[in-house]
Amino acid sequence: MDAYLSNSRSSRIAQRFRGFLPVVVDVETGGFDAERDALLEIAAVMLDMDEDGFLHPQPAISAHVEPFPGANLDPRALEITGIDPDNPLRGALDERLALEHVFQPVRQVMRAHGCQRAILVGHNAAFDLGFLNAAVRRTGHKRNPFHPFSCFDTATLAGLAYGQTVLSKAVLAAGLAFDTREAHSAVYDAERTAELFCGIVNRWRRLETLEHAVTL
Repeated sequence: MDAYLSNSRSSRIAQRFRGFLPVVVDVETGGFDAERDALLEIAAVMLDMDEDGFLHPQPAISAHVEPFPGANLDPRALEITGIDPDNPLRGALDERLALEHVFQPVRQVMRAHGCQRAILVGHNAAFDLGFLNAAVRRTGHKRNPFHPFSCFDTATLAGLAYGQTVLSKAVLAAGLAFDTREAHSAVYDAERTAELFCGIVNRWRRLETLEHAVTL
């Protein structure tokens, strides 16, 4: 976490996002119902900001998650993700441990940047936030760093910036690479979403810089 602890940059992200730390999150699940369907994977990508105000993704933090007792597993969802919940090689953690595996470094980076809360960034972010909040409620987790309802949705942002709302098409429209064979992995989708979000924010930053240069 040393990259986050430079005092010279500790407040840049907090200033840019009104005290929030944007954290890109993707979940893979056993269906679409956050209360009934299993959370199976979670990945988070934190962001750093350089001296010129440009965002850069950091390495992903992730966990495979054991289905909670009584969780529904829709075969159609498993076919899309390719996840076998019974595979012992997954190294899955129970929900509470999986959440803490992600939350602990988020809290550490949040403090380093002087942020009050983390804010979830996701592609169709309400889906990911819904499953995250449901898991927090089930486990009684008391140290969730994420804002419970505010989020940044890259589907909306990409629709504005590139005219595309599907993740793969938006990533390609942004001039980035997307491998459909790797899609529906929490880590892969979180990494691509992080690149997309940084690209949009940095595009705006370049416009700001250009506008400032023109007015001088």
